[in-house]
Amino acid sequence: MIREDILRQQLEKARQKLYALQAKHGFGHASVLRQSAILDNLINQYNRHFYIKEKKPTA
Repeated sequence: MIREDILRQQLEKARQKLYALQAKHGFGHASVLRQSAILDNLINQYNRHFYIKEKKPTA
């Protein structure tokens, strides 16, 4: 599984790229939509990572 710090870095890079693409092309451009999907996938990975982490027994 991907390490938490690496995943956070990837999330931040993907977010910054999305902002830059949106500023350049607008919201409806294909590259913006593609980057948004990439960011969504990373957010889902991050959420799954913490959901699994919280559900593990601590014994």
